[in-house]
Amino acid sequence: MSISLRRLDPTGADHEDLVAFMTDNEFPFHVVPRPTRAQVESWVGEGAYRDEDNDSFWVEHDELGRVGFFRLEDLSDDAPLFDLRLALDFRGRGLSREILRAATDHVFRTMPQVNRFEGQTREDNLPMRRTFLRCGFLKEAHYREGWPVDGADPVASVAYGILRRDWETGTVSTFVWEDLA
Repeated sequence: MSISLRRLDPTGADHEDLVAFMTDNEFPFHVVPRPTRAQVESWVGEGAYRDEDNDSFWVEHDELGRVGFFRLEDLSDDAPLFDLRLALDFRGRGLSREILRAATDHVFRTMPQVNRFEGQTREDNLPMRRTFLRCGFLKEAHYREGWPVDGADPVASVAYGILRRDWETGTVSTFVWEDLA
């Protein structure tokens, strides 16, 4: 299978498709699981999908077509973050691993200033947490009650990162969690 990222134009040719994708799917592990058209329109207007700090892509599979959306965030930093959203019909097929690998390759091949690439998810999003590990990311933080949940108690936000040197060598460098005696 082959995954590609196709840069999208949130204010032009891809605007309606972006709004439809965001409003037609539910994203249970995101802070806003069911965005409204007004919310998406507002985010587009604020530059959340394309500005100096953000860039967005359609995730395309060579056989299945468009399967999701991928956004890079904090591009002015040397350690960008990402937002990955799969369409409901394509979840549970193991596509996230190939998508994350393609995105990591994209970041390190096209952004020479980037030394680490980071993602965060909720503690209860076990499939994504496993995907991080399978793609060479290392758990770097566990923010207790750091992820707001509408109508429920907050859950932990868990951060994973990959270093350029680990991507280049295919290794995972670790660190000591409890480094104080």
